[in-house]
Amino acid sequence: MKNRTRALLASSLILGVLAGPAAVPGHAATGPAVAGAARGGTGAVDTAALSEALAGLPRADATAALVRVSGTDGTWRGSAGVHDLASGRPADPGARFRVGSVTKVFTAATALQLVGERKLSLDRTARSYLPALVPAAYARVTVGQLLNHTSGIPAADMPGETVEEWYAHRFDPHTPQEMLASATAKEPEFAPGRSQHYLNINYTLLGLLMEKVTGDSYAHQVSARVLRPLGLDSTYLPEGEARIRGPYNHGYQLFPAADGTMELRDVSVWGTADAWAAGDLVSTAADLERFTRALFQGDVVRGPLLEEMFTLPDASVRMYGSGDPARFSAGLSVMTLGGRQVWGKTGGRYGYNSAIAATRDLSRTLVYSVNSTDAKGEAANSTALGIVVAAYGAPSAP
Repeated sequence: MKNRTRALLASSLILGVLAGPAAVPGHAATGPAVAGAARGGTGAVDTAALSEALAGLPRADATAALVRVSGTDGTWRGSAGVHDLASGRPADPGARFRVGSVTKVFTAATALQLVGERKLSLDRTARSYLPALVPAAYARVTVGQLLNHTSGIPAADMPGETVEEWYAHRFDPHTPQEMLASATAKEPEFAPGRSQHYLNINYTLLGLLMEKVTGDSYAHQVSARVLRPLGLDSTYLPEGEARIRGPYNHGYQLFPAADGTMELRDVSVWGTADAWAAGDLVSTAADLERFTRALFQGDVVRGPLLEEMFTLPDASVRMYGSGDPARFSAGLSVMTLGGRQVWGKTGGRYGYNSAIAATRDLSRTLVYSVNSTDAKGEAANSTALGIVVAAYGAPSAP
């Protein structure tokens, strides 16, 4: 992939992982298992490019990948890599995985359903619902500003500064109330609505608001309103559970070894209490594909409220710190790929990167799970980037 293409995508996708094509020591790379058909014409799915994006797994940046492309342009299914490094068995295409921040799309959709029922209001302040939890310094933050990350609430403090320290604290309990208290004990980053800063804390507070106005748990509301109606039987919210239920392809993370080299450690079992409404969902590629189609078709959020998910903040709102144009709506983000607008969301939990994406007309949808070896790193994952470009084409320059 050309350096400019990589840089453009890396600046737009909220992914992270080590780049590098080298094979995992002691494990032979396997070719992708593929299925599907592409229709003819200029809009046809490039099956050769998708196969190439998965070729050679496992390798340094990823041990496995699952991909589903669908839409009127054609369909394609692919899987590559290994179920686990110990056995070397082929990756299971139906395996569950942690979706990370793709969870936010489910949270946003559920919150917008509550807006449609007038249990929440986009223009009403979070403090008016939760005066005991939201301090006066954040009295002007609205529900709508939480949804599109323009609240100005800073991130909560979490223990550790290195991957080794985070690993040591991977089972620590965290309540959403504690994380909100940690975040709101600090000064606001900016006045509400003035800038955009993508942070989990916005969706942590949204989850608390949803529980307040329904008198029910966040997990049950998402299940009852989205998962069960759509038949997403392999998708669930773990509610702090550290182990993935059912079949899954193991996730690995690179750690510094004592001799100065890097070693891979299995991180499939990892607590999720810190993510909650912002990132703890577990799903499959097939379930995420079904959800994406239903969402874009208006079967999850209906009427004008669906447009909130495809509407960016006012052009005067810029990304906090960089000054780049705002790119997050209520639950989704947008970029131009192959000359067309693509909406979606990426996510990362240790061992796993994932994404959903689609054109508004559903001519092409993409779902992937990549078992990244540095899924929370600052650099964008080479395998994931290759999948995106193969599915949609190169990004346009800003």
